[in-house]
Amino acid sequence: MITVEGLVAEIQQRVENYNNNDYPLNKRAVANYDLLDSCHHILAEDIVSPFSIPRQNLSAMDGYAIAKGTKLATNTTITIIGESQAGSPYNGDIQSGQGVRIFTGAVVPDECDTVIMQENTNFAEIRDSIDKSQPYPIILSQTAQSDDHIRKQGEEIAAGEAVLLKGKRLNPADISLLANLGFDKVNVYQPLIVGVFATGDELVAIGNELKSLAQIYNSNTPTLKSLLSDLPIAIQDYGIIPDDLDKTTAAVTQAMQECDVLISTAGVSVGDYDFLTTVIEQLGKINHYKVAMKPGKPFVFGELTQNLAKPVLYFGLPGNPLSTVVGTLQFVTPALWQIAGLSHSERPMQLTVMATLKNDVKKSAGRKDFQRGVLTQDEAGSFYVESFTKQQSHRIKQLSHANCFIVLAQDSGNVAAGESVQVQPFPWI
Repeated sequence: MITVEGLVAEIQQRVENYNNNDYPLNKRAVANYDLLDSCHHILAEDIVSPFSIPRQNLSAMDGYAIAKGTKLATNTTITIIGESQAGSPYNGDIQSGQGVRIFTGAVVPDECDTVIMQENTNFAEIRDSIDKSQPYPIILSQTAQSDDHIRKQGEEIAAGEAVLLKGKRLNPADISLLANLGFDKVNVYQPLIVGVFATGDELVAIGNELKSLAQIYNSNTPTLKSLLSDLPIAIQDYGIIPDDLDKTTAAVTQAMQECDVLISTAGVSVGDYDFLTTVIEQLGKINHYKVAMKPGKPFVFGELTQNLAKPVLYFGLPGNPLSTVVGTLQFVTPALWQIAGLSHSERPMQLTVMATLKNDVKKSAGRKDFQRGVLTQDEAGSFYVESFTKQQSHRIKQLSHANCFIVLAQDSGNVAAGESVQVQPFPWI
């Protein structure tokens, strides 16, 4: 039985080979998306700036742009001959000893090499008497230096500079950058087609009526879809597959021909009516089955290959909702980002913090344990976490009321209150 860390590494290595050989990134379909629709998608090309930022020398302050060669010592008198506003620059000549009134973000005239803050002049004393249509004198109340308070042309971005690289996941800050550079469309990798389905005769799709006490609603598919909602994928829902070998084979055969990745919930245990592992082995192979973690031990990582131009990677999650969440967060989501073409440096980090345990926790050695808990922080910034007393994997209300997983090492036993433990806050917290 493979460890959690071992399975993560094995999936990463298989996906790397998949992206380099089975389904190379340089052969992936590319789509030209409107900028606002591109958020969370992955760039399929480098983005090169068409111009410098700033495009010209700009003032970083409200004050006065002073001509080159002007004395900048305290008590120097300078004649102000005009004004430069954002979007309306000063266009006249400026001589040594002269300057123009300037505002934050306005163009600094080429003849000027410094901006004096208005607070460092007698501006407050003369403000009410200024006639802007005529030249007027100001007096420096503090010595200035050349280049003060000027945002130099190209100091942030040079024309022709690659500002975003292929494989970058676009986020709201990237949208801001691209908008500043005038991009209204970008080329991104076409979303992966991810097939999802649930198995089990007892399952009923939400929106339909439960007709007997033996039936339950299929909560795993909505759970899975919500967990994957931020990924650059298109989900194809194949519904609920009954516990029947022929119907399972038919459904998987159809899905593998239409999708890049398949994800199932339930049907991967060793029960008499769990047929998925049999079908996967018939149509491809199982790379790993069973992982040393709790909950979610019967996790399947495999691939479907029969009569396909490229393998379709397969993730089989157990049937209870908690295992769906744990398995998706630990294995499926990182793998999908990688398959989609996200560069290594861009892969989402699994945030963890160390917290003091508020209550005793029971655990048996042998599997890495993900227990539900409530993480809090005191005024001093210290983290504390309380584990729920009952940790059975079927407890759905408990999962909703938790805000983190308490992660206990595979070889760990019981943990006493007051000890420090590793905690993974839920991504949506």
